[in-house]
Amino acid sequence: MSDIIIRAENIGKRYTLSHLASGGRGGYQRFSESLAYWAKAPLRWMSRPISHLPSPISSTEDFWALKDINFEIKQGEVVGIIGRNGAGKSTLLKILSRITEPTTGRITLKGRVASLLEVGTGFHPELTGRENIYLNGAILGMRRDEIKSKFDEIVAFAEIERFLDTPVKRYSSGMYVRLAFAVAAHLEPEILIVDEVLAVGDAQFQAKCLGKMQDVASGGRTVLFVSHNMAAVRALCQRGVLLEKGHLKADGDVEDIIHRYVASGRETGGVVEWTDATLCPQDDVVRLWRVQTVADGEATGRVPTGRELNVLVDYEMMCAGYDMAVSVHLYSALGACVFATTNYPSVSATPDPWGMKEHPPGRYQSHLTLPANFLNEGHYSLHVYLVSGASHVRIARPDVLSFIAEDTGEMRAEYTGPWIGVIRPRLPWHTKRVSG
Repeated sequence: MSDIIIRAENIGKRYTLSHLASGGRGGYQRFSESLAYWAKAPLRWMSRPISHLPSPISSTEDFWALKDINFEIKQGEVVGIIGRNGAGKSTLLKILSRITEPTTGRITLKGRVASLLEVGTGFHPELTGRENIYLNGAILGMRRDEIKSKFDEIVAFAEIERFLDTPVKRYSSGMYVRLAFAVAAHLEPEILIVDEVLAVGDAQFQAKCLGKMQDVASGGRTVLFVSHNMAAVRALCQRGVLLEKGHLKADGDVEDIIHRYVASGRETGGVVEWTDATLCPQDDVVRLWRVQTVADGEATGRVPTGRELNVLVDYEMMCAGYDMAVSVHLYSALGACVFATTNYPSVSATPDPWGMKEHPPGRYQSHLTLPANFLNEGHYSLHVYLVSGASHVRIARPDVLSFIAEDTGEMRAEYTGPWIGVIRPRLPWHTKRVSG
């Protein structure tokens, strides 16, 4: 059909995972670890023939991030791609953006594609904001006069006038995302692809971006949007695609897809843990080991509304000289943010000795307490962030852990109907007689 602008046929993406030989730490090996293995054994090089040297890699394993993906998207459609962490969403978008090639199958695209997948994608760090605007336009195949006609609009939307001639490597993550989105949305691509990267921006900027994407869609262009925020997906998209463990599980009306997503696998047993250091979410400073929801002293995915809920976040500082804070965002089943909290000294109700303080190397556990009779019954998900330097998000794990708040009946002696809202706290009341 002539109005089909994206066609995916039997798309699969395979990665090869390498396992360490005996004597290693187990799990998967990164290139840096392979170098370290050999660097620490120079005598072994000299004392043994090359043919007898042990390899740090003993076996490999095929991992399919995507398998047998088929769909068609028409010009002007706004499609939300949803799924849990590891479902294959980002891999699919990288294939659609031609950043990576599929292992199997074929993608057919008609028109220019602008994508915003992660902070740092598409910009040259040594170039200024001004230079990167023109570079991105040239990559999209635009003439210089076309880019120039949109230039002022891009700069105004991104709100970076003062830093326009500063190399983007000096931008904060928020500035980077503002400019990257402004470039992607304003240079009039036929297909606009936006990943969860917008979560880096503040709420006002996120609303501004959603408005701009609605403008893009109303102009007849195609938008693919990945987000864990179901409210944003519902507001922007008419169609939804649900991915699960690399497979396309459902494709249809966005309301139906959201309800299917919410109903599937929300309870996780109360703990998400990485037992191998090479698989932990990490950068060169900090490593996230575990997130738990605990009630009555036990990790659980089902929390009575009348019980205190504790969120435990275990992380490891791998080098000295860095401060660190832990931030937790709680979301309802439909993607509404219930609250966001952090252990900054100005935010925590009790003093936290390590909140945004410089950490020596070692393991740490942050403990957040939600009081009993605070949440309404329903499904909730936790988003966890490790932050340094007040605003540098080092580790982001949206939707890392889900749980169910179960009604215990403790607040239903007089009222048996449904409680509205995402919280139902016990609050102090007092009535007095003011006249005879």
